[in-house]
Amino acid sequence: MPLRTGETLSYRINAVHAFFVSHGIIFALHYTGVMNLAALAGLYPSLMLAAIIISAVLSLGLYVASYRRSTVLTALSGNSGNFFYDFWIGRELNPRTGFLDWKFYCELRPGLIGWSILNWAFVCQAMEQHTVSPSIVLIALFQSGYVLDGLFMEAGNLTMMDIVTDGFGFMLCFGDLTWVPFIYALQTRYLVAHPAALSAPYLVLCCILVALGYTIFRGANTQKDIFRSNPKDPRVAHLQVMKTSAGKSLITSGYWGVCRHPNYVGDWLMALGWAALSGTAAALPYFHPLYFGILLLHRQLRDEEHMLAKYGAEDWEAFCNVVRYRLFPYVY
Repeated sequence: MPLRTGETLSYRINAVHAFFVSHGIIFALHYTGVMNLAALAGLYPSLMLAAIIISAVLSLGLYVASYRRSTVLTALSGNSGNFFYDFWIGRELNPRTGFLDWKFYCELRPGLIGWSILNWAFVCQAMEQHTVSPSIVLIALFQSGYVLDGLFMEAGNLTMMDIVTDGFGFMLCFGDLTWVPFIYALQTRYLVAHPAALSAPYLVLCCILVALGYTIFRGANTQKDIFRSNPKDPRVAHLQVMKTSAGKSLITSGYWGVCRHPNYVGDWLMALGWAALSGTAAALPYFHPLYFGILLLHRQLRDEEHMLAKYGAEDWEAFCNVVRYRLFPYVY
């Protein structure tokens, strides 16, 4: 999307290749005996500490580099003059080294791919300890599929708030490189030591919940992406829209007529389904959907502030009168 300077940036869209190359190399090393994935799982605390250090050093380097010249494009929210706040939120909008866009790279590559690999490392560890269960395999499969889906839709991330408006500071560095791979893999790590003996009907219900969440998540995002690229496309031409004074159209039917953020709802339902596959014996596997729910609530509020500023109070209020619910119909 055009920057506020009118400039547009080029990106290399090849995260799917990175996923398959990374997994291919790791699994090849494992099955040829060069490296044991179960041993990788045993390094979890050390790897997480290393990721925290890398996140902090990278964030500091990015902050210092943002002062290299006066023409550096800063994030509107990251140039407050307060070191701690600007270090946290990120001062420079699109830090780059040659063709490498640091924010875009970290947003999708190391953390998401690392999350998937860590899950399979815990599956291998469970196999070695004879604690492997259908739950741990299903979670690893579902979450790898979720990561792969995000990487297939890599170009869609160029319209996200993280890329368009946020700077690249410690918040995103830590979130991308440490929080996502190590916190999101807690469910498979838990199941290594606490295998869940779940009934077949319960497993089926969990899988249905994950499938429902994915259907809503992918359906809503696909509907929005098609409409943005070509509103006359037969797949979205039937949708009702509301014209705004800014010259843009807001969808008021389909997934986006049920609530204002249906993709967030689908995303959260998937997270809840993954946690449910861990059983109900402990609260730890449910930390992910709990935290993720709070994150999405906050993100939804930020989205709506942005939309209010973009479309104006009158148009945004008119849209909210048509699409009344933010996330869950008749609840919120």
